[in-house]
Formats: sequence, structure tokens, C-alpha cells
Amino acid sequence: MRFGKKTAFAALVAASALVMAGCAGGGGDVIEEGGGTDGGSGDGEMYIALVSKGFQHQFWQAVKKGAEQKAEELGVKITFEGPAAETEIAQQLEMLTAAIDKNPDAIAYAALDPEACVAPLDQAKSKDIPVVYFDAPCNGDVGLSLSATDSKVAGALAAEKMAELIGGEGEVAIVGHSQINSTGVERRDGFVDKIEADYPDIKIVDIQYGDGDHLKSADIAKAMIAAYPDLKGIYGTNEGSAIGVVNAVNELNLEKGKITIIGFDSGAAQINAIKDGTMAGAITQDPIGIGEQVVQAAYDAANGDSVEEFYDTGSYWYDAKNIEDEDIAAVLYE
Repeated sequence: MRFGKKTAFAALVAASALVMAGCAGGGGDVIEEGGGTDGGSGDGEMYIALVSKGFQHQFWQAVKKGAEQKAEELGVKITFEGPAAETEIAQQLEMLTAAIDKNPDAIAYAALDPEACVAPLDQAKSKDIPVVYFDAPCNGDVGLSLSATDSKVAGALAAEKMAELIGGEGEVAIVGHSQINSTGVERRDGFVDKIEADYPDIKIVDIQYGDGDHLKSADIAKAMIAAYPDLKGIYGTNEGSAIGVVNAVNELNLEKGKITIIGFDSGAAQINAIKDGTMAGAITQDPIGIGEQVVQAAYDAANGDSVEEFYDTGSYWYDAKNIEDEDIAAVLYE
């Protein structure tokens, strides 16, 4: 199935036949109902394997929490794992291949590289294992459903807020987390397209990528600030990117608010930066909702029930004014 919100990109890693059953590094947990063992469903209990883009970021821990909650509600067993960093495409593919080898009742997958996952998921299809996606899809025609934020809409919302906060004119820059996987591409493009379409007096002077790493993103932000002394704003496209920008302005001892920083996702560091005035605000998703929805979709697919092609779990702006509001607090995580 080709998802309408997806764009194909050249793979950085060729999808060779990975047969490693173990997973070095990264992280993962088995969440069980009824005392089953990891892998398979020979005891009659449904087993769903989830392979995410990462494991350590607070976003993925929140997705995992939602998945656990839904698994408990449905009475199914799940595993949830992902690589230590969202640049570790080969490691994620090893995890995916290992999950397929366990013959789960369904697989839920969040693609780091939309091309490199095609061959492994074709193997899942050949074994009649239904596949659903969360956060970002794989190319090809295997996946039945995608549970995610509409990232282009979210990027456009970030652009609207940036324009409002800098008075509709000036220079801005983007510190992105990926130019391969769909979330990084679409959060960037949603922002760029909105600025170019509606704000002719705002110029995007630089776009660079820090792989979602705090240190890399901080170095990029400091270089941008040095290169463009009139820079008014920086948009960081995920948690690690945004905190890298925050760290950069703190390390440069810039006055709070001198550069308007807009982030993406949540986490304690971004929440604190917004409360202390370093960051203007951020776009949050509903990661718990993503986890819940993808487990539901996997469960439905395993039972042969129909699923929607795309479940948009929403995106929301939060800042110091609304961060305590009940509706916003419900989609924030630390």
C-alpha cells in the first residue's frame, strides 16, 4: 500500500537479507499478558512485535506506554524494541528480521529508512504476517495501516507560530533530525512550504541536520548563529534537535528570547526551556495515542478485520500560556 502522505527517498543502506536473530545494543521489552514467552503464538495468545525508530528518547517511551496500555486492554502480548539512536538503520533492520523470524501474529514497524525495509517486510508478507506502521511507513505495498501525526500539517503549524512570534519578517533556520525518514522530511517541508507560500518577508537562510543528537544539533545551531548575525528564529524538528538549539543559545549566553526557538515533541528538557523562556514553544504529538492506535490496528489486522489506511493522531502547539491546560497536559510527557 502506498500512503498518500509519504515520499520515496533513496536508501542509505541496502536492504540485504539480514538473518541475525540477536539485537546488539538498543533496547526492548517484552510485555506479556497471561505468562507467555517471547516469540510466536503457539500457546494461543496473540503476539504482536513492535519495532520502533528508537528506544531512549522520551517520545518512544511514551509510545511504548501507550502500546502497553492497549495490549493490557486487549489481552495480548507485545514486544517493543528499537535501536539506541535513530541513525542506526542496519541495527533496526536486524531487529525487524529477528521479529519476523519469531512468526508473530502481526508486526508494527516505524521505518527509519523507507527503502531499506522493503525486502524484510516482503518476507513478512510471504509468511502471511500482517504489517502495520506507526510514526513513519516503509515503501512498498506490504503495510495495511499507518498510525501517526500528519507531519506536514505539524510543520506548517510550527511555521505559523514562528511567523507570528517574529512579526512576519526576518531570517530563520532549521535544525532537522533526518533527511531520509518521512517524519524529518515532512516536518521540514511542512514548515518550508508554509513560509514560502504565506510569508514572503521571512527568509529561510539555512537547513542542516543533526541526526536528532543534542551535541551535533548544538554545534550546528552555534554555527548558524555565527554565520547569520540577524537570525531571528530556529526551528528544531524533533526533541534532540530542539534541545541542541536550546543548549547552543545557553552556551553562547544569549539573552532569552533573542532567538525565537520552536521545537517539536515534548520531554522534560523542552518543557523546562519553555517555562524559563529559552524556548518560545513547541509542537507536540500524542505518542501515547500512537502506541495505543498501532496496537489496536495490529490486533484488528491479525484478526482479519479491516483497518484504516491512515490514523492521524494529531499535533498541538504548546507554550508557557497553555502548558498547564488539561488538554495540552494530556499529550505532554517527561
